Amino acid sequence: MRATPPGTRLRPALVAPAMAPAKDVHAMTPARGRLRLRSVGVSGIRKPLIVQRPDRANSLTVDFHVAVDLPSVRKGSDLSRNAEILAEVVDRTVTSPAGSLEAACTVIARELLARHPYATEASVDAAAEYFLRRGVSEDKRSLENYTLLASARATRGPGEAVEVRRTVGAEAIGMTACPCAMETCREKLRAEYPLLSDPQFRDFPMITHNQRNRTRLVFELDETTEVEADAIIDVIEAAQSSPTYAILKRGDEGQVVLDAHRRPKFVEDVVRDLLASLPERFPNVPDPVAVVASTVSEESIHKFNVEASHRVTFGELRRSKSA
Repeated sequence: MRATPPGTRLRPALVAPAMAPAKDVHAMTPARGRLRLRSVGVSGIRKPLIVQRPDRANSLTVDFHVAVDLPSVRKGSDLSRNAEILAEVVDRTVTSPAGSLEAACTVIARELLARHPYATEASVDAAAEYFLRRGVSEDKRSLENYTLLASARATRGPGEAVEVRRTVGAEAIGMTACPCAMETCREKLRAEYPLLSDPQFRDFPMITHNQRNRTRLVFELDETTEVEADAIIDVIEAAQSSPTYAILKRGDEGQVVLDAHRRPKFVEDVVRDLLASLPERFPNVPDPVAVVASTVSEESIHKFNVEASHRVTFGELRRSKSA
């Protein structure tokens, strides 16, 4: 075996070639169908979020959907940036809570445009489980679940100016009692029990069929108007025939049934009563602010559900009330 002369550098038997930068497939031009896509993003991301309201801090578990538009010359969107933004915003709320769910959506929407320079629109939708203490009586109060709803839509305009429109709302599950079946039952029972024709029984609660009612109210806001989620839930429940509760003893069950049958309502009544109550309940909301009320009654004697919805501005509601 021949010795290597002193000072001679050993050359490796195999030298790995330098790696070329990975091709950015997302930035390539589409092979076909070169259309601008209005929304590309990620959904079903569940994150914890801490929100500080005036009277307490709330820890929410939020389902997010985030997206941006995609120009026709770009094959794909940088989706990992969306998840990074969500993680960063959520992590910050541990030490610096968000002012509201819709405020967190606004921060995320703005950041989406900042990190997707090719995008002109960004959207964030959020739904969170939320709990409030409720009960038929003070000694039977418990934490009842509701759904908070929020969104933000950011648009990049001339000069890189960004405009944001946001929404905040809630969904509450209650019940309705059918007014039509109630009157039909009243007429049938009068034939069997003539005493029911006595005027003193005019307002006597009558049997009818009931529905589980899901009602949503969503406010379309600018970045300066604030609406409390608790107040939204209060006004929804006031428009239903009755709230419903997780814990009900026998006497409480009877009270809920009586309350609902004293306030029979169609889905049309729920929407109209809800919207008509808003100017008094939210006197500081400006006229241009729009609200969307929607309600679904899950029918008990039909094989279908019944729904109603309406969109209107506060200005229109105030003018209709004074007309």
